[in-house]
Amino acid sequence: MKALSSYAITELKLIYNVLHTNVQTHIELMDSELLSDLQSYLQSTATAEGIDVTHHEQWQAWLDKQSPFSFEEAPGDIGA
Repeated sequence: MKALSSYAITELKLIYNVLHTNVQTHIELMDSELLSDLQSYLQSTATAEGIDVTHHEQWQAWLDKQSPFSFEEAPGDIGA
């Protein structure tokens, strides 16, 4: 099994956002070890980048940040 650190941060943010968005409709996610581990990993990564994860707007902005590549430059893009 791969460690969380071996996945692209944009992919982890996407998965976290999808899970976190669905906590209200799937309350069992509140007790999910995976969601907790993912959140801890993302928060430590954000903190290392200078984000104050206790400040909701900073944390959310970091989570919502898009890939550093433009659509035309994205790896694997057919047009590249």
